Amino acid sequence: MKAKIILLLGSVVGFSCALHAQDVKSSEVPVVVKSALLHKYPNATKVSWEKEKGNYEANWGGKGGEDNSVQFNAAGEFIEIVNAIPVSHLPKNAVSYIKSHYKGARISEAGKITDAKGKISYEAEVKRKDLVFDEQGNFIKAED
Repeated sequence: MKAKIILLLGSVVGFSCALHAQDVKSSEVPVVVKSALLHKYPNATKVSWEKEKGNYEANWGGKGGEDNSVQFNAAGEFIEIVNAIPVSHLPKNAVSYIKSHYKGARISEAGKITDAKGKISYEAEVKRKDLVFDEQGNFIKAED
């Protein structure tokens, strides 16, 4: 799920701070990064791009264009992909954590993160923060 969803990854579109994602035009994305995306995800269409902490994030799919969010570094090396998931697919431990630490708060978005080594984690957006959990649903960190 992308920085807009996650945001994921700890960023929210609209911030102009260098630490947060910034929309970039496709023409500003290095050819090696675009090639890496098309090689790994040949069915990615209508891709929008962001740049965060020196990495490039491609987003595509779904009504909002955010069902898939993949990050590559400037050399075109895959970092991770976030796939939007229904909130009901979050691990039960993650949902329990949110209910006890964010009483009454709604989970607005959820994503399954797979990194370059195949490690799975999850994220949930709650009160404009991205909460990251391991595969079993244990809390790892919160990102603004």
